[in-house]
Amino acid sequence: MTRFTVNGSPVEYLMDPETPLLWALRDASNLTGTKYGCGTGECGACTVDIDGQARLACQISIAAAEGTFVTTIEGLSEGREHPVQRALIAASVPQCGYCIPGIVMAAAALLRTNRSPSRDEIADAIPNLCRCGIYPRLTDAILQAARIARGEGGAEATPGPGFGDAQR
Repeated sequence: MTRFTVNGSPVEYLMDPETPLLWALRDASNLTGTKYGCGTGECGACTVDIDGQARLACQISIAAAEGTFVTTIEGLSEGREHPVQRALIAASVPQCGYCIPGIVMAAAALLRTNRSPSRDEIADAIPNLCRCGIYPRLTDAILQAARIARGEGGAEATPGPGFGDAQR
């Protein structure tokens, strides 16, 4: 039996301890916001917060998550009021939306430890892949989310050179 906390509630999974956290969250807890993208840790669609760090849920077993605090996109905020969610919505960043939960979780973890990230720090902290090509608006939205988190502005995103300027 594996025990840890998911979105503030204690959980016990009666699954093989080597089951990837991704499948425990999706299949056993019905938390489908955490997406399966590649299963190899390359795309970031399954990013969750584990004890304050952005982690790939497809790459960690439930046994390795024992005793941790896991936050998924469903537990990040009620009503999408987290600064990252507000800024991405205001800047019309989401397109198909498949990668967005993982990106939001990675950005939220970044802003928890760095309230004033540079464009390069954002590019390093958000390695997630997006087939829709949201990168130009994404960096601007994350910079705006940082301003919101610091209490310096509303949810209006500002245009400018974006994420796509950095080599990936």
